[in-house]
Amino acid sequence: MPSYAQDVPLYVNGVESSLLAETNPLVRAVIMSLFTWRRAEPDDVVEDTKWGWWGDNVSAIENDRIGSRLWLIAREKLTQSVMNRAVQYAEEALTWCVDDGVATRVTVTAQRIQINGMGLTVTIYRVNQPPLELRFSDVWSLINNV
Repeated sequence: MPSYAQDVPLYVNGVESSLLAETNPLVRAVIMSLFTWRRAEPDDVVEDTKWGWWGDNVSAIENDRIGSRLWLIAREKLTQSVMNRAVQYAEEALTWCVDDGVATRVTVTAQRIQINGMGLTVTIYRVNQPPLELRFSDVWSLINNV
């Protein structure tokens, strides 16, 4: 698990901003949502056990989940299909933003970085505020623990 403020390469609206991760609760919540291991779904293929945060099994709110399933793609070859799943997993992890009224919508895009890297861009559309764009420049290394 990264120490968020130091290990997550973060750009906010185009400007490198690790400090914002420490001071902005929404940015911190997005980082936690993306880079905390969410419990695997029953149909997810995992080697050994259903990894993920055990607290998902005892939540007071039905079907409330924390984190993302990005960890499921860690040992796969970086293909377009895997990048599409990364977007799907990130969107799933951030649905709480809309459900809780923090945002009107959230979009996620994946970008290939050189030959073996992937970045994610998350745009959070908030009511009466400009969109907040968070760009994570080295997601592939983070989920592969490199």
